[in-house]
Amino acid sequence: MTLAKGRLSLVILFALALTSCQTEDKPPQPRFVSDARGESVGESSQKRDGQYFIEFRSRYALSYGHTYVIFGRLNKAGGMVNPEVAGLAPATNETAPYVLGHFVPVPAETGASDGDLEEAYRSASWRVLLTPSEYNETVAFIRKLKAKTKFWQASVYNCNAFVAEIARSMGYKAPSIWLRPQQFVTQLREMNT
Repeated sequence: MTLAKGRLSLVILFALALTSCQTEDKPPQPRFVSDARGESVGESSQKRDGQYFIEFRSRYALSYGHTYVIFGRLNKAGGMVNPEVAGLAPATNETAPYVLGHFVPVPAETGASDGDLEEAYRSASWRVLLTPSEYNETVAFIRKLKAKTKFWQASVYNCNAFVAEIARSMGYKAPSIWLRPQQFVTQLREMNT
């Protein structure tokens, strides 16, 4: 009986992993910027020297993509100054652990991965401008989350789930973790603005 339950669990996990990969990405989505309440902000608000921000972002990849956050300060031109990246991915560039992670948890890393800061790979983004206290609270949560997160599993705790925890800590609603990254970031923004 337990062997049958184990097989059923494996089939369910496999089905969840497959359903998250069934749609296609769109061309890069426009950038959106808001304040922490979800209100759109004008370009002049984005160009204050030293303005704090967090950006929920997705990027294209050889697989179905990747969801992560970038956070830090902006310069007078609205460009990022020494940005930090937090995201969840298998702790390797090898394909075997990535494939295995669709069935069982695999060791994870929670920092930047190849392509995260390259504009050519950005598929969707939502930048939220923060006050210093909002920023400090958000960064403290991100650092705790990074410290405690040790595993990645595609259908249970993936990059979307990691970013959803960050969004919820800020008081936002989060969409399903089984969406493609581009859809996840777009729906996250739409649900909260």
